[in-house]
Amino acid sequence: MAVTLHDVARAAGVSIKTVSNVINDYPHIRESTRARVLEAIAELGYQPNLSARGLRSGRTGAISLIIPDLKNAYFAELADAVMRAAGEHDLVVMIQQSGGMRERELEVLHGPRMRMVDGVLFSVLALGQDDAHLLDIPTPLVMLGERIFNGPADHVTMKNVEASRAATEHLIGLGCRRILAFGAHENEVIGSAGLRLTGYKQAIEAAGRPLDESLIVNVGNWHRSDGAEAMRAALARGLQFDGLVAFNDSIALGAMRVLQEAGIRIPEDVAVIGFDDIDETRYSLPSLSTIDPGREEIARTAVSVLMERIADPASERPPREYEADFRVVVRESTMGRAS
Repeated sequence: MAVTLHDVARAAGVSIKTVSNVINDYPHIRESTRARVLEAIAELGYQPNLSARGLRSGRTGAISLIIPDLKNAYFAELADAVMRAAGEHDLVVMIQQSGGMRERELEVLHGPRMRMVDGVLFSVLALGQDDAHLLDIPTPLVMLGERIFNGPADHVTMKNVEASRAATEHLIGLGCRRILAFGAHENEVIGSAGLRLTGYKQAIEAAGRPLDESLIVNVGNWHRSDGAEAMRAALARGLQFDGLVAFNDSIALGAMRVLQEAGIRIPEDVAVIGFDDIDETRYSLPSLSTIDPGREEIARTAVSVLMERIADPASERPPREYEADFRVVVRESTMGRAS
C-alpha cells in the first residue's frame, strides 16, 4: 500500500495540513515540527503525488528533459548536469528519449505527459526550421541544441563553429598537414555536424590551405561503433592523414581503437581531438584531447531560463538565445607531438 499524507501525519503526531505545509516548504512552521514531519517522511518512504499537488497549486515541481538518446554519452552527461541544476531549485526531472525521430519528437512534445510538468527542456534533432510553429505550446519551453533558431522559445546552445575551428587550429598549430574532418553528415548545414564542418573549413581556409574534399569523412551515427567502422573504411581505401578532428568524442574513441589496431601511433603518426569532453576521454589510452562545449553552463542556464518562464508564463518578453563558452582541453592524443 502506498504511504499517504494521513500516515505521515499520524506518525509525526501532527495534522495533515501541517504535513502538507512542510512538503510545500511553507514558512512559519516550528523547526521542531518540521524536523518531526521530515523524519516521518523519511522513515515511511512517503512520495508526494505530483499530479495531486499540481491540481491544488497549478505546479507539479517537475520539468521534462527531452533528449535523442541516453546511449550517447554527451546526452547522458547533459541529463546528469540538468538534474543537478534542477535539484538546486527543488525540481525533479522527467527524462524522455525521442530517438532523434521526427514522429517521436512531436509525440513527446504534444503528448499527455506535458500536463505532468511545469516546463520542458527540448534537445531537438529531427525537427527543422520549418517546424518552428510546432514549438508554440502552452507549457514553458526552452530549446537545446543546434536546430530551430529564432523560434517561439528561448534557446540555449554551444559555439559549434568557433569550437570546431579552434580544434582544427590546434592540430594545424602542431604541424598537421592532412587533417580529417571526421563525423560529417552529407548535405547537412544546420545541425551539429554541419556547423562543426563549417568551423573545420574556416580553420583550413584561414591557414591558407586548399580544402581537400577527400578528407571529409561522413559518419552516419555518432556512437563508438560508427566511428570504428568509418575509420576502417578510411584506412581500407588508403586515405593518408596525420590529424583527425572528430565531431564528437564517441566516434573519436572508436576511431582511435582502429588506428591503434593498425599500428598507427597516437599522437606521433596521427594527432586526434574530439568534441564534448565526456568523462571517458580522461581515461582512454591515450587520453583524448577534446572540446569542452560548456555543458554545465548549458544546463544551469537552461534551467534558470525555464524557471523564469514558469514563474511568469504570461510574460511578453521575446525569446532569447544563449551560447555557452567553450575551451580546448589538451591531453595525450595531441600532447607531445612535434610541431
